[in-house]
Amino acid sequence: EGAKGVDLIQELKKARAEGKVLRVVFLGVNGVGKTLTIAKVARRLMMTGFKPVIAAADTFRAGAIEQLENYASEVGVEVVSRKYGSDPASVVYDAVQRAIARGMDAVLADTAGRMHTNVNLVEELRKILRIAGEPQLKILVLDALSGNDVLYQAKYFMDHVGFDGMIFTKVDANAKCGGIITAVHQTHRPILFIGTGQSYDDLEEFRVDAFLSEILG
Repeated sequence: EGAKGVDLIQELKKARAEGKVLRVVFLGVNGVGKTLTIAKVARRLMMTGFKPVIAAADTFRAGAIEQLENYASEVGVEVVSRKYGSDPASVVYDAVQRAIARGMDAVLADTAGRMHTNVNLVEELRKILRIAGEPQLKILVLDALSGNDVLYQAKYFMDHVGFDGMIFTKVDANAKCGGIITAVHQTHRPILFIGTGQSYDDLEEFRVDAFLSEILG
């Protein structure tokens, strides 16, 4: 109840019609499957006829850039990156400029997900969001198997930087994910997609009726 829908493809069409690049910033703590999710979203956009570029703005976690570049090369998407320790906002800025220069449709920005109680991380995310500019979507990635921690993470990000919608990963492992319903109820934000496996095509639009029939069945 109360969750206003967000249609990523419609947002892209709207931005394209206005001659703008859609900047999608992905939020979430380490371990939820954010990097793979970004690759899945990039593939989905490409299959729909859009041209995305990925910004490797997690310059903190060791291996984060290589992991993202590996996924991106497998789905055929370009990555903009800098060395570890670089200012993450500058990576996003570079990616936006490249997208504008090359007539691309979207920037998909990865962000650091170290402890969600880290004040420095919050300031970093706020700076990334300022630099990314508009039009912008903030998507929180959550692990469906995280139990009560899902709510804690959702509330933390909502209170500190806000977000427009959620993507839940690992839904295939346990269909009866009560945290999903609670997260929507508590945040009043919609679920855009659910991750249902490790393949780049394992990303489904979230359909409330199908989900409810699954958990109530």
